[in-house]
Amino acid sequence: MKEGIHPKYEQTVIKCACGATYETGSTKQKLNVEICSSCHPFFTGKQKLVDTGGRVDKFKKRFGITD
Repeated sequence: MKEGIHPKYEQTVIKCACGATYETGSTKQKLNVEICSSCHPFFTGKQKLVDTGGRVDKFKKRFGITD
């Protein structure tokens, strides 16, 4: 391998928007993420439905789905 072309691999702190922090190795010094395994709906079992601009209502109207 060529010398001096690879980024330095170091300890990194990953911070989630929910407040959870993790330590791991990476080529970046700090990482900020929006969602992690502590707050992701797949891992928590809680479904969060984010309706951006009425997309869910538009879908329901289009296919005739009623609640």
